Amino acid sequence: MFRSLSPHYFSIEDIFATQERLPCKFVVPVHRLGFLDPSSESEDIAVGTSIELPFWLAQTLCSQRRNIVTVEIPKIYKEAYREILKADACVVDLHKFGLFFYEFGTYLSRLEHRDSAVIGSVLVQTFKERFRQVMDWAHNSGTDPAIIQRLDSLEKALFREGHQTRAQLDAWLNAGTGLITAAEMVVNHKKRKLAVLDDF
Repeated sequence: MFRSLSPHYFSIEDIFATQERLPCKFVVPVHRLGFLDPSSESEDIAVGTSIELPFWLAQTLCSQRRNIVTVEIPKIYKEAYREILKADACVVDLHKFGLFFYEFGTYLSRLEHRDSAVIGSVLVQTFKERFRQVMDWAHNSGTDPAIIQRLDSLEKALFREGHQTRAQLDAWLNAGTGLITAAEMVVNHKKRKLAVLDDF
């Protein structure tokens, strides 16, 4: 499985994240695309029409070069929710915020939008605050489903990796190690140094 926080053709997470929908308002008329608005019987899209579009399409239409729509940030990335994360990110059930909270948020932080930079910094701060807790859960709580359900897809992957790594470490420690000996290269190096000292 490919995991990427930047566009990757083979990443399932990337495909799902860019399918997330954004509320968009058309600022220019668009001909023959009225079918995009299920509530309209018109063949065209009029100025001021609001439609939810997948991110990959909205991103293209709201660029400075095209400027066909204006994009509204989803509520889970707006100021009220950002303040909740800033207050204490560790108590938040990120799964309820979105399955691809970090991945989709990373895309939003690259949009040409006034909140993009703030979203990026909140994502980084949230991840830093929650990372230690996720690793603590992975090492000490087993595979409690209630804990896993509080995580988004990125954190779930980290949890699984941390839990598996801890299990491997425990298995290695329980198996014990044999006699630890110096590598042959180290032994030969010491012999050469002793030989040089004997010449003096």
